[in-house]
Amino acid sequence: MKLLQLLFFLVPFLSISQYAISVEVQNVKSSEGTISVAVYNTSEGFLKFEYVYMKESCVAKKGSTFLTINNIPEGTYALAVFHDENDNEELDTNWLGIPKEAVGFSNAKMKTFGPPDFEDCALVLDTNKEVVIRIK
Repeated sequence: MKLLQLLFFLVPFLSISQYAISVEVQNVKSSEGTISVAVYNTSEGFLKFEYVYMKESCVAKKGSTFLTINNIPEGTYALAVFHDENDNEELDTNWLGIPKEAVGFSNAKMKTFGPPDFEDCALVLDTNKEVVIRIK
């Protein structure tokens, strides 16, 4: 009887699907520093570090760098990537706020006057995904 009660309790949690996003970051200029990927799950706070839903980073590899972000629930997400060449764990910008380190986004590119919107970068995660992001 206790096993049946336990199963009844766990069934709602077991039905929440978790997925992975495999990211290939292209155009990495050097093997110095790290590649950082920020996952956002809402347009509010998009591209602000304090609103990152999940993040992952790995050692940069010149050319293409690969990493996987696991255990992401079904939903709509946008990815922002940057090459932290000096490993200071922040995106370096000039006095105008323009990035001095290479950046990239899921499904979108930098606009002429600023970064893309969440909606431009959004991808629906309802299965495991492979995403290619070219940084500049």
